[in-house]
Amino acid sequence: MIKAVIIMNTQGKPRLAKFYDYLRVEKQQELIRSVFGVLSSRAENVSNFMEADSIFGPDSRLVYKHYATLYFVVVFDSCENELAVLDLIQVFVETLDKCFRNVCELDIVFNYSKLHTILDEIIVGGQVLETSSTEVMKAVEEISKLEASSYSINLVPKTVSSWRNR
Repeated sequence: MIKAVIIMNTQGKPRLAKFYDYLRVEKQQELIRSVFGVLSSRAENVSNFMEADSIFGPDSRLVYKHYATLYFVVVFDSCENELAVLDLIQVFVETLDKCFRNVCELDIVFNYSKLHTILDEIIVGGQVLETSSTEVMKAVEEISKLEASSYSINLVPKTVSSWRNR
């Protein structure tokens, strides 16, 4: 099971933190600081896989990928395959790239709801739901169409609005 998905910049500022187990906000912030402390002190030529028992408790592993100014981090238990989780990060980033055309930190900051929509199409309740970026994009486009059509619904019937103009 996936325990958390975290996106943070190279200064340690979290851009997305989604925990699939309930944790108090203070505990989440402490965990994010601990993860950043570990990641920022690691050399570039070391593995992207690490045990996270000291940070997240027993049976916890961490996989991360560093793209430009962002760290994409997934914390999970031993039920998940490390290489599959690394591929999942790749699918997430590919989907973001398709959505925002070369995703950058500002895209994540200003399109927070779309970021959550994409993540929710990939992972639900700590379980991986979809691993195809094409399928995720189809679902996100459908959701965007539904949102756009719901914005265009006129809440006041034309008969009432014409009555007001009298």
